[in-house]
Parts: sequence; structure tokens; C-alpha cells
Amino acid sequence: MRHGHGRTAHNMSSSSLRKKSDLTLVSKVRCGLLRSLLTNLQEIFLGTKLFVLFPAVPLAIAAHYFKFGRAWVFALSLLGLTPLAERVSFLTEQIAYYTGPTVGGLLNATCGNATELIIAIFALYGGKIEVVKCSLVGSILSNLLLVLGTSLLCGGLANLRKEQSFDRKQADVNSGLLMLGALCHMLPLMFRHAISSGELTVTTVSTLELSRACSIVMLLAYIAYLFFQLKTHRQLFESQEEDDDNDDVTSEDEPVIGLPSALAWLLGMTIVIAVLSEYVVGTIEAASESWGISVSFISIILLPIVGNAAEHAGAIIFAFKNKLDITLGVSLGSATQVSMFVVPLSVIVAWIMGIQMDLDFKLLETGSLLLAILVTAFTLQDGTSHYLKGFVLLLCYIVIGACFFVLKTPPNQTNDINLGVLTTKSVAAFRPC
Repeated sequence: MRHGHGRTAHNMSSSSLRKKSDLTLVSKVRCGLLRSLLTNLQEIFLGTKLFVLFPAVPLAIAAHYFKFGRAWVFALSLLGLTPLAERVSFLTEQIAYYTGPTVGGLLNATCGNATELIIAIFALYGGKIEVVKCSLVGSILSNLLLVLGTSLLCGGLANLRKEQSFDRKQADVNSGLLMLGALCHMLPLMFRHAISSGELTVTTVSTLELSRACSIVMLLAYIAYLFFQLKTHRQLFESQEEDDDNDDVTSEDEPVIGLPSALAWLLGMTIVIAVLSEYVVGTIEAASESWGISVSFISIILLPIVGNAAEHAGAIIFAFKNKLDITLGVSLGSATQVSMFVVPLSVIVAWIMGIQMDLDFKLLETGSLLLAILVTAFTLQDGTSHYLKGFVLLLCYIVIGACFFVLKTPPNQTNDINLGVLTTKSVAAFRPC
């Protein structure tokens, strides 16, 4: 195990998509400043297997300014976010070499889901609260069912003659936090149904206040989780790196770029992600109309898949190599970050902005989230895995995706669900996110 800078499962997952840059030509440049600049450019843009997607970034900006079509802007922006998200993970790992494992872990905990957080902030600023809710729920569902399911399926098929096992301790910690998050989502939902049935004489203001209180509790739980992960029980979360000559994961003992350069690039990447996120939020309805797909399906299915494609691919690669602890660290860790950090932080940010966002994610979304957490917890309860477990999780994701795919009602309609029973009126008025 390497303790130099505390490589976590997220770092290892992103490393699987990196490649070593050939600096032969750059080293021949005599000017030291120019050589350093060229080295940084090569490490940033050619040090990942996703470098072929970088042209989507300037193409998205060009499509926006030259008004090529809002659906094109949306698609190119999504593609451009994929390599940028991976590069943010790379830069936080580089910074961790200089700051130590604790600060590096805090950076990873806050920047690991930077794409979702930035998209959520721009959507809140645009008043698209339901897009925020759906994209965050979709990110959790994607990590628990799609990523973990595909990883266990592929890993089980690739290791049919080997017993796949993993450490349950990390999975139990994340499952407990996810259940706490599900409880905080269910309470405002049950509050609303109790109000509509006349059981309680409270107002929607009370539901909003309850959501904000729950958000504060969730953030406190996440802070305790970070202390648990980075201080008292760090050994449960640091990745075991095996010496394997056939392992193509880029593993470095020293940083490849300096601390000032890493900080500058991280700031620049964050700004570009913010620009593309603004494009995504501003063109999501146009893409929905152009493609004939509901906004709810785009928010819950497409946004999380594309935004975290690099991290997800790394989790699957390690499942092939029978390293399920890293796979679980990526999928469950990301789901926990979104559930216990990004979601409550979005509610707090909306509170500061004067926007009434609560934790009532509606019956369909909350029910899907709760069942996904329960199915995942039962799947991981015995500490072993095989391909059938992954296949079941993947099928659960497909069914949930099909549910939101057929939800094609106009986005301006509102929900009218009374006591969980969908009437004829409510079917006509059911609103996607």
C-alpha cells in the first residue's frame, strides 16, 4: 500500500484512464520556461485516454456563439464535460502530492463531484429546481445500479473461475449513510402526503424548513464521514495497489506538474466546466424537444452517465482485474458524496439564493432511490460477488430508465398525486423533472 499521498479508490479509478506522456521532443527545448509550459500542456491534454474528446470543448463554445443549434450545443457540452471531469481528478491528485493525504482527501471529497455541483448551481440560478433534483437522483442511481451493476457483471464474467470477494466494512459504512440520506428524502415526501390527506395541519413552509434542517444534518454526517475516512479509519478507504506487470494503470511516485501549475489548471478547468454546465442547463429543454425525449429522462439518465463516464469506466476496468474494493470505493463513494454532500449543499445554496428548494423529490424519484439503495445493500451483504448480482442491478437500472423514458408529458405541468394514488387528472398533469 502506498501511503505517500493516500491514493483513494477515486484516484485509482481515474488513473486507469491515464497514459504516460512521451516527453522526448519536449525535453529538447532549450528555453526552460517554454519547456515547462509544453510539458504541462502535454501532461494535461495528452496524459489521458480521453484526449480525443477535448475538441468537443471548443466546438461547444463555437456552436453556442455561432448559434448552430441548441441541441448541438447540449450534446457537445456533455461530451466536453467527460474529459474535463477526469482531468479535475488528476489535478487534485497532483495537488495531494504537495499538501499531504488529508488535504488531498478533502480536495477529492469536494471536487470529486464538481460537475454535478456546478450543474446544480447553474440550474438553481435558472430556476430549474426539478432539473437539479432529477440530475442528483440520477447520479446516485447511476453509481449504485449502472456502474456497480456493470462492474460486477463484467468482473464476474471475466473471473468465472475465481471467487470474487471484497471488504464489507467500507460497503457497510456507505450503505448506512445512503440509508440516512434516503430517510431525509422520505420525511418531506411523507409530510406532503400527510398534509394533502388532512392528517396534519402544517404548511409547505414547514416542509421547506424540515428539508433545510435535514440538509444540515446530512452535511454534519458527511463531515463525520470525512473524519472517519481521512483520520480514524483511513486504512478502510486507501486502495490496495498490487504489483502486477500486466496492470496498465498509470502509477506515479512523484508529481508530474508543479503545485502552482496544478492550482492554475484546476482553476481554469473549473471555469470551463462552469461554462459548459451553463450551456447544458440552458439547452436541455431544446434538446428534449429536438430528440423527442423527456427532460426527466435526460436529467436522470443522460446527464449522470456522460458527466461521470471516465470514473465509471475506471470502476469497470478494476472489476475486470478482480479488484472489487476499488470498484466499490468508486461507485458507493460517489453515491455517498452526491447523497450526503451535493444534495444538501444544493438545498443550502438555494436557501442562500432565496430559492425554495426542498428535499421532496416526488414519489417516483424517491421510491426509485430508496429501492436502489436497498437492492444494492442486499447485493453486497455477504462480501462476495458473481455476475448474476451485477446483472440484476443492471436490470433494475434499465427498468427505472424505461420508466422515465415513457414519461413524456409537457415539462410545465405539475404533479397532482393524492395519497400516492394517480388519478386521471394527475396522469394528465404529471410533470417530468
